[in-house]
Amino acid sequence: MKKIYTPLSQSSIKSLKAGDEVLLSGVIYTARDLAHQQMLNKIVKGKRPPIPLKGQVIYYCGPTTAPKKRVIGSCGPTTSSRMDAFTPALLRAGLLGMIGKGSRDSSVKEAIRRHRAVYFLAIGGAGALLASKVKECRVVAYKEFGPEAIYELKVDDFPLIVGIDSRGGDIFRLCQKGG
Repeated sequence: MKKIYTPLSQSSIKSLKAGDEVLLSGVIYTARDLAHQQMLNKIVKGKRPPIPLKGQVIYYCGPTTAPKKRVIGSCGPTTSSRMDAFTPALLRAGLLGMIGKGSRDSSVKEAIRRHRAVYFLAIGGAGALLASKVKECRVVAYKEFGPEAIYELKVDDFPLIVGIDSRGGDIFRLCQKGG
């Protein structure tokens, strides 16, 4: 199990390989389809998105309302392919990590390799476990979007698996080959 911290750097992710188990600590941002579209619109217009992208990690998640005495409700991953149309532009803008579930299309895989980024997998159906790893949570943009707002999460030992590494290694391709 490898421990890494945000913000990510090329040196912190270059040794990661598809299939590695990782514990991530630091600040990550949630964003789903609607927030991705808004960020891309800003980037296309030459404006800065509402969150820093350089070295950051976006978690494809729409957390539920926090129960009493908790900082967040369930926060499991959503299907990553829904963000594929936006991902290459965000990687060009400096994003280095994404967390979600499921495979990515070929343009995203190539963009991850080209920008030496990393795609992590979070376990679907484990939203309550993942919520226990969130120590702080606050809305930082698009509050009007409800659960699709952008949240800043401070996480400690957030359990992940490297899905696509910075060299283009792909756990889904490894699984298809039986390795």
